[in-house]
Amino acid sequence: MSGRSKLATVLAISALVAAPTATASAATEPEGPALAKKLAKKVTVEGVNRHLIAFQRIGDRNGGTRAALTPGYDASVDYVAGKLRDEGFIVSTPTFDFDIQVSDAKLARVDGVNYEAIVMTASPQTPVGGVTGPLRVVPEDATTGCEATDFAGQDFTGSVALIRRGGCTFEQKHLNAFAAGAIAVLVSNNVAGPLSNVTLTNPGKIPTGGVSQADGTTLATKAGLPITVDMRYHLETRTQRNVIAQTKTGRTNNVVMAGAHLDSVETGPGINDNGTGSASLLETALQLGSRPKVDNAIRFAWWGAEERGLIGSTKYVQSLTFEQQLDIALYLNFDMVGSPNAAYFIYDGDNSDNVGAGPGPYGSAQIEKAFADYFAAKGVPTEGTDFSGRSDYGEFIAQGIPAGGLFTGAEGVKTAAQAAKWGGTAGVAYDPCYHSKCDNLGNVDRTALGRNAGAIAFVTAAYGVSTEDVNGVPPRAKRADARAAGKMSLAAHDDHDHLAVA
Repeated sequence: MSGRSKLATVLAISALVAAPTATASAATEPEGPALAKKLAKKVTVEGVNRHLIAFQRIGDRNGGTRAALTPGYDASVDYVAGKLRDEGFIVSTPTFDFDIQVSDAKLARVDGVNYEAIVMTASPQTPVGGVTGPLRVVPEDATTGCEATDFAGQDFTGSVALIRRGGCTFEQKHLNAFAAGAIAVLVSNNVAGPLSNVTLTNPGKIPTGGVSQADGTTLATKAGLPITVDMRYHLETRTQRNVIAQTKTGRTNNVVMAGAHLDSVETGPGINDNGTGSASLLETALQLGSRPKVDNAIRFAWWGAEERGLIGSTKYVQSLTFEQQLDIALYLNFDMVGSPNAAYFIYDGDNSDNVGAGPGPYGSAQIEKAFADYFAAKGVPTEGTDFSGRSDYGEFIAQGIPAGGLFTGAEGVKTAAQAAKWGGTAGVAYDPCYHSKCDNLGNVDRTALGRNAGAIAFVTAAYGVSTEDVNGVPPRAKRADARAAGKMSLAAHDDHDHLAVA
């Protein structure tokens, strides 16, 4: 808990919170400590955008990518670490080892023609020689393969299911195909280019791989023909770096931690995913400075190999002793905060939406409310989003560390109600260039980016001043009210006793 109690009115945070969806329409100044207000004004979209330009140019100079295990990622690490060191932060780039899948077979053969089929991370492999069955094509719509009913009307037993990307996770598509009786799944890209370096999130049930948009369109014309899918790999160990930076001020046994993954996918420079989160976090750190007037040290992290399965953040948390984990008061995660068809999502810490995963550890609901109150004061409505396990909060939550953060949407489709509320286009993905080559400087909603950057700065700084509500301690104002009420009760009791004696 914090040594001093400056956060009496920060964001109207309380120890017990109700459902935090914000619906305000009129902008006001968010309540909070002077440091948070000042930092939110200093972190501008122009400053954040300069870092996005840097990431774009790094990608351009390194084969169009900033993916882990590429020179583009190494250059991104050097850029971020260099900026932080120049500002005086305590910076380290700890390494971690992990296994990668090296392909031994990646094909789908139908009608005598081979097509590239790249196995997804966490997918089972096929046996040598592959598996063979009739090709069944799931009818294409905005949420292809996302509902069990999409598989009705055809017999998928023993088949290879072809599903277009979009509308939900790869995991959901493959689970529905498995339930329908498929023996393998091919997900075709919904934008130009191959579908590679993607994950099922959790260990898969049946072999699942990705094919390019063009190959998927061609394969869809082969429905009913026998198809053989051969997707196999072996593992090799690689080493990668995270970037960790901490302020020189504040308690080191009650640290506020904020992170964003720095790597892109192999197919593009990853400017929205996750240049926006990385750049917003970097500008927040630089404008905060290495010696801010905070009670709690603030630790910033840029994670490596997130796109390969949340590896950098997972390895980092697992490398800490229990006492070192206990030193972390909370974790804030920022993964995609400038999607071009943006939503304003806040991680559902209290599970008020009752969707998917349950609530986060104690304190997660308070973090959600902190962000919701900030956006409410700015007149921006928000919605909750599930802790689905798709970003770097996962291992923090697994170890009992409260977590929260912001997200503007990926391959999910914006609804008509959301378009009416936030603008943008209904029936289109929040980020049509998600995990694609076109995720470049033109793939960012800078209004959303600016709003989210302000929220990131404000809430991070506010928790640097006090984490009392997250730590289960009532804020000072509530403690003062309780003491005053106690004194009044005692005085009334004394008066009663005095009258009784008299």
